Amino acid sequence: MKLKSRKLKKTTVIDFATYIGVILAFIIMNTLKSQGMLTRSLTGQLIPICCYIVMAVSLNLTVGILGELSLGHAGFMSVGAFSGIVAAMSLQSVIPSEALRLAIALVVGAIFAAIAGTLVGIPVLRLRGDYLAIVTLAFGEIIKELINCLIIGVDEAGLHVINATGTKSVNDLGLSEAGRVLIKGAQGATGTQTIASFTAGFILIMISLVIILNLVRSRSGRAIMALRDNRIAAESVGINVTKYKMMAFVTSAALAGAAGALYGLNFSNLVATKFDFNTSILVLVFVVLGGLGNIWGSIIAATVLTILPEALRGFADYRMLIYAIVLILVMLATNNPQLKALFAKLIPVRKGENVNGQA
Repeated sequence: MKLKSRKLKKTTVIDFATYIGVILAFIIMNTLKSQGMLTRSLTGQLIPICCYIVMAVSLNLTVGILGELSLGHAGFMSVGAFSGIVAAMSLQSVIPSEALRLAIALVVGAIFAAIAGTLVGIPVLRLRGDYLAIVTLAFGEIIKELINCLIIGVDEAGLHVINATGTKSVNDLGLSEAGRVLIKGAQGATGTQTIASFTAGFILIMISLVIILNLVRSRSGRAIMALRDNRIAAESVGINVTKYKMMAFVTSAALAGAAGALYGLNFSNLVATKFDFNTSILVLVFVVLGGLGNIWGSIIAATVLTILPEALRGFADYRMLIYAIVLILVMLATNNPQLKALFAKLIPVRKGENVNGQA
């Protein structure tokens, strides 16, 4: 009982430190931004960094906590991005408040991504390992192609949607003179009002952390981790495999959709090809580099690896080579037993507790 109480206290401290760390980072960056001490490049990266942090934390729920490899996370981000853009731009004449429209867009993006996650998760989560990875990869590519075939406009009568295949064009939408086209097929969303803000990104990160950390520490979270550790043993004690897998997968998809909506409303022009296989792999790199199941590690990895390519831009043709070398060195260092043993020696063991955490 004493050991259980000690472990509970330790996880509470870690979660609290995560919240405080994110809040301090936001205050520091906001102060530097207001004082004009940040470069234009770094200032422009603040919102994408927030989006990638949410993407990394949400994917960690599927890959690290649930233990299933998903390669289609960019697909959920894409669903959230374009549904959020459509929602925000459709309400432009109805709701003048940018903050309120942004909030609605984030919610809409999360809902549509959650629906997509449910539809994909029902058949996909019956698979395992490489098969699951391949199917989720295919889902991401299918979503990209579907968006490339959509033309969406809005006028006084509401939304107008057509399939852009064949001879269909924006002229076939039947818009009034006051109407406007929001998504132009392969051209993507153009002329979007950029209403995303760094403050909204910070709030989204905090909401994501609250949802995921509370889920992981709950009874449902323990059931999800039991499935990751030993599915057969979990099933033998009555854990509903489908229920808890869907819970983690859909929650992850919803948060990715909200991040996508914020990301989409940060750019005036956005195409579906932005959310391709490379984006899914990039987010997966954040998760693996930060540590599977390590939320704080995902936050740091997403931040550093988003800034690093721009920081190395001065090296011109060699910057991506240096970026790859840094990735390899960090991965070798974090998986080095000698280095782990060194950190274990540096971290003092509390009195009355051995190295295995037993009293």
